[in-house]
Amino acid sequence: MAQNNQFQGKPPRGARVPMKFDKKTIRRVMSYMKPYKVQMIAVLVCIIITAVASVSSSLFLGSLIDDHIEPMVKNKSSDYSGLLRSLIMMGCLFLGGALSALINARIMATVSQGILKTIRRDMFNHMQTLPISYFDTHPHGDVMSFYTNDADAMQQMLSQAVPQVLSSGITIIAVFCSMLSISVWLTLTVIVFLAFMLMITAKLAGKSGKFFVRQQGSLAKINGYIEEMINGQRVIKIFCREDKSKEAFDGKNHDLCENTCSANAYANILMPVNNCLGYLLYVVLAIVGGSLAINKVPNVSCFAVGILSLGNIASFLQLSRSFIGPIGQVSQQLNSVVMALAGAERIFTLIDEKPETDDGFVTLVNAKKDADGNITETEEKTGLRAWKIPSDTGITTYVEHRGDIVLDNVDFGYVPEKTVLHDIDIFAEPGQKIAFVGATGAGKTTITNLINRFYDIADGKIRYDGININKIKKADLRRSLGVVLQDVNLFTGTIMDNLRYGSPDATDEECIAAAKLANADTFIRMLPDGYQTVLHGSGSSLSQGQRQLLSIARAAVADPPVMILDEATSSIDTRTETIVQAGMDALMKGRTVFVIAHRLSTVKNSDVIMVLDHGHIIERGSHDKLIAEKGQYYRLYTGAFELE
Repeated sequence: MAQNNQFQGKPPRGARVPMKFDKKTIRRVMSYMKPYKVQMIAVLVCIIITAVASVSSSLFLGSLIDDHIEPMVKNKSSDYSGLLRSLIMMGCLFLGGALSALINARIMATVSQGILKTIRRDMFNHMQTLPISYFDTHPHGDVMSFYTNDADAMQQMLSQAVPQVLSSGITIIAVFCSMLSISVWLTLTVIVFLAFMLMITAKLAGKSGKFFVRQQGSLAKINGYIEEMINGQRVIKIFCREDKSKEAFDGKNHDLCENTCSANAYANILMPVNNCLGYLLYVVLAIVGGSLAINKVPNVSCFAVGILSLGNIASFLQLSRSFIGPIGQVSQQLNSVVMALAGAERIFTLIDEKPETDDGFVTLVNAKKDADGNITETEEKTGLRAWKIPSDTGITTYVEHRGDIVLDNVDFGYVPEKTVLHDIDIFAEPGQKIAFVGATGAGKTTITNLINRFYDIADGKIRYDGININKIKKADLRRSLGVVLQDVNLFTGTIMDNLRYGSPDATDEECIAAAKLANADTFIRMLPDGYQTVLHGSGSSLSQGQRQLLSIARAAVADPPVMILDEATSSIDTRTETIVQAGMDALMKGRTVFVIAHRLSTVKNSDVIMVLDHGHIIERGSHDKLIAEKGQYYRLYTGAFELE
C-alpha cells in the first residue's frame, strides 16, 4: 500500500513557511487551561506583584536620590535613618517580587505538566479509535514524534514562554505608565527608539521562526527513519546495507542540523542585539535627559510640569532597562511559541483524525438454552454465545454464534480507483478449514482484514451467522475471532499476562491448558520463573518459534469459534511444526478456520483450498480435487518450489 504521509518535513528550498497560526489552534491550547483557572489567576497575581515590585524599586531610586541622598550631600547631614528606612522598604519590595516569581514558577510547572498529561491522554485515547488504515499510511516514528518532540515543544511554551510573555507584557504596561509619570518627552524618545528596535526584532524572529517550524518536521522524519532502521536491523545486516543506511541517515540528519542551526543562529542573536540596543537607548536617554535638565526645559508628566531632577533621570534610566528587557524576552520566547504552535498543530491534526466509525448494533453475549431450545442471555460463562439483535419494536432476538461466514460477490480496494479483490465468493461453515494460497499481493490477508472489518468492502455482502457484519459492533465482531499473525507482538509483562491478553478473566488453569494445547507448556516451564517470567521488548529473549507458540496459545485462551491463521507456523522449524500442527488441529476442531499459507504442505488437510491470483479466486476445492484437476495448485504443489 502506498505511503501517504501528510506530515511533511522540510519544505522545498525557498518555500515560505507561514508564521501566522490558525486562531483555532491557539484557542484549543488555551482551552486546556480551563481546569486550572484558579492556578492561572494565582499566577497572574504573582506576575502583577513581581511587575509592581520591579517598577516600584525603580521609582524608589528617584525618591532615594532626590529625598535622601542629595539633601544629605548638600546639608552634609549624618542622619541615615530616612535612607535606611527607604533601603529596607526597597529590600522588602525585592523580596516580595522574588517570592512571587518563585510561587509563579512552581505553579506553572504543575499546570504545564497537568496540561501535557491531558494532551497526551487525549492523543493516546484518540489513537485507540483510529482505523488500521491510519497506521498503514503513517510511519510509526512520525506518530511517536507527537508524544516526544511536539509535546516537549508545548511543555517548553507552557512552562516558560507563556508565563514569561505574560510577565513581560504586564511589566511593559506598568513601566510605560511609570515612565509617563516621570517625563512625557523621555517616553516619546523611548517610543521612537522602540519602533526601530521592533523592526529589527521582527526580522530576526521571523527568520528563526521559519526554521523552527522546519525543525519540527525534520525531527519527525528522522524519528520515523530511526524507528524503521531499528526494526529492520537484521535485514540491513543480511544485505550489507549499513553504509547506505548511514548515507540516508546523514542526509536526514544534515537537514535537521541545517534547520536547527539556522533557527538557533537567528534566535541566539536576538537577546544580544536587544541588549546592545538597550544600552544604546540608555545612552540616548542619558543625553536627552541631561540636555533637558541642563537647559531647564519644562518637563511634562502625567501629574505635573516642572524641571527634570537627577533622581527623575536616574529612575527613568532604570525604568528604560526594565522596559527594554521584557521586550527582548518576549522576542526570545517568540521562537518557543512558534515551535510549540507548530507542534500543537501536528498534535491536533492527530486528535482531529477521523475515528473508526461503528454503526453496528448487534452485540455478542453469553447465552444458554432452555429445554425447548430457546436462547436467553445470561451473565455466566456457559460456553454458548449468541448474537443479541435488538429491534425497533422492542423485541430482542438471539442468534446462536456458530461461526458461519459467507462472502458474497465482494469487491474491495484500498483506494476507490484501484480494486484489489474481485467477486470473492466464500462459504465457510462451522468446523470447516478454509485455506488461501497464492503469490504475495494476491489478496489473501486482505480477505481476513475484511472479515475483521479493518477495512469496509466496496461492494457485495459479508454475513456472519446470517447477519450482515456491518450491523455487528466491531468490538464484538473482533472478540468473536481469534487471530494468529506471522509477526508476533508480545507485551511487557509476565507470560501469564500475555496468554490472557485477549481474555482477561481466564483462569491460570485455562491459560496452562491452552499452552499445553499449543505445545508451549514445556519450554515455558523451563524458563527461570515459568509462567511468571517477565517479558520485555516484545519477548526479545525468546526465539521466534517460542514467541509464535505463545501467540498460538494466546489465541487458544480466547477460545473463539472462528480462527484466522496468517502464516502461523512460518517461523517454526519443521520438527516443531509437526508437534504444533497436532496441537493446532486440536485447537481448530469444531471451529471455522481461515488459513493463509505459503508452505502448501500445511494446508493439505483443509476442507477447501482457494487459489488466489491478482484478487480473483481462480481455483477452489480439496487438495485431492485440485491435484486431480492439474491446474495452478497442481503445478505449485508438484513443482520444486513453494509460494513466496
